[in-house]
Amino acid sequence: MKGGHVGNNLIVNMASESDISVQGHGVHTAYIELATALERRDDITLVRGGYRDKVECDVYHLHTMGSSMWRKILDPTAKKVVSAHVIPDSLIGSIRLAKYWRPVARRYMQWFYNKADTVLAVSSAVARVLEDELKVPKSKIEVLHNTIDMRAYRTTHEARASARRHLHISEGAFVVVGVGQVQPRKRIDVFDLLARQHPDMVFIWVGGIPFKHMGAEYGSMRRLMERAPDNLLFTDVVPHPEVKQYLQAADVFCLPAEQENHPMCILEAAGVGLPIVARDIPEYDDTFGDDIFRCDDGTFAAAVALLQRDRCEYAGWQQRSATIAGRFDSSAGAERLVGIYRDLTPLTARSNGAPVSAREDEHVATEPIPVCGLGPGSVVLEHQQE
Repeated sequence: MKGGHVGNNLIVNMASESDISVQGHGVHTAYIELATALERRDDITLVRGGYRDKVECDVYHLHTMGSSMWRKILDPTAKKVVSAHVIPDSLIGSIRLAKYWRPVARRYMQWFYNKADTVLAVSSAVARVLEDELKVPKSKIEVLHNTIDMRAYRTTHEARASARRHLHISEGAFVVVGVGQVQPRKRIDVFDLLARQHPDMVFIWVGGIPFKHMGAEYGSMRRLMERAPDNLLFTDVVPHPEVKQYLQAADVFCLPAEQENHPMCILEAAGVGLPIVARDIPEYDDTFGDDIFRCDDGTFAAAVALLQRDRCEYAGWQQRSATIAGRFDSSAGAERLVGIYRDLTPLTARSNGAPVSAREDEHVATEPIPVCGLGPGSVVLEHQQE
């Protein structure tokens, strides 16, 4: 049965291999947020996953590019949309020996992204990489920033107090929180140094090393965690609802990462209402701009100290976070995404009203798949955090 519409509804199969593997990273959060936003609408029938089956649909929307996605990306019966959460430089400082197999990963990304009808870049910087390095035609690229349901993150004084009680954080403590995988790219060393420079504050890094020995500099990252000062806590990987609690208990959000695309954790911190301190990198120019407190290695400590002592500065940066929250709410993102889907699909009627699945032995057009999609590299491409 060929793809079409159920009444006026599009059937969209949205998939991320984080459904069936590691979930402690931003790609999974982006997928869940967008899928949930689409499920609230009455003009979309969303089918999640279907990793062993061919789902009969109008549009595949893929968030990862591992081997479980090959059947979908090569299916000629539906349009393909791919969210570009990962570019070649995302791997450096994230995965062990990435600099040696970056050229192979780049060729695989180029093949995969070019199989899509539309590639969604999470920022203008990613769009430039897609066009210039990965040779995706400009006509196929749309910039669609990550979004979240900001209503779910609004935090009252009561919710903050409750989160602190649950996490055993004293009401009077000044708490700085960071979120992400523990890896060199995130510059955890800067966060560690901040804790040592400010022994009167509490620092919490929410995250761990989900890929264990595949993680870049695994040994040194483990040692950094084990030798942390008394005022710095590493939580290891925690379920996503707990991440929200740590943000609600915080006073400031800090992300010293030196390479990001459009991090979900900044959106979540903005939703909670925290001032956001982050590294001054070009990827933020068209997304967060001057609404985040942009720093370099030498100015993070002063920025955090200023926010602790100056309540007017603090309130001003909270207001800037509110601006971010208004800009990246999921309802607006879902509305634009549905427009992209409809531009791709003809208005033809489906002969019955239910999405169906075909088993793996049903015919799907195939073609040679680059060998670089196999082995350890494909694991990374399935699950690499933004």
